[in-house]
Amino acid sequence: MKPGRVRERFTGRIAGVGSTSGVCVVVGRWDDSPWGAFADVMVEDASGHRVLLAPDERVRDFVTATYSFDEHVIEPVSVEDTADGWQVSTPSLSLRLEVGGRTPLGAALGLVPARVATAPAWCTVIDPVARVVMRGVRTRGTAGNNRREWYGATSVRAVVGIAGEWRGAGLGSLAPVDPPCRFGFSSTPARPSVTSVVTTVER
Repeated sequence: MKPGRVRERFTGRIAGVGSTSGVCVVVGRWDDSPWGAFADVMVEDASGHRVLLAPDERVRDFVTATYSFDEHVIEPVSVEDTADGWQVSTPSLSLRLEVGGRTPLGAALGLVPARVATAPAWCTVIDPVARVVMRGVRTRGTAGNNRREWYGATSVRAVVGIAGEWRGAGLGSLAPVDPPCRFGFSSTPARPSVTSVVTTVER
């Protein structure tokens, strides 16, 4: 790492789902970060309008320095465990995720020691493979504003069902995230899933 650069690590899970209404949702549930635990949500509707839901100005400013949106909304973001998955709640969004077992990719990731899988060097090595295997997904990239990011995944579980509303309209049923979301250099996998990840941001 070059002098004057700072690396920050965010440990948590990212849920990415599509819906038959055309709305795609990406939920970041961060259990450990430089600011403690928090959650944020990225939404892209059927028209391509991209919205960030952030719990406070600090999260909004950090995320928007890395990703692109058409609208930013500061509002409470709650993610709670349920008997079969997650309940994501904000004033704009209600989303229930039914989470299943590990995917074949998740099982393969489990074979790599976590300290290796989350290291920026490893993320750099496997990035060309990720691009081919999962369209739209990157494990490293330049995130704008002279930042670099690495995504170190350690597990992937399938999302097998959703229910909820976005701004008062029903989301419909579960669908692939296809085409990929356009928030930044990397999208969530096309298969609806929850990925356990360590994100390293260098700035």
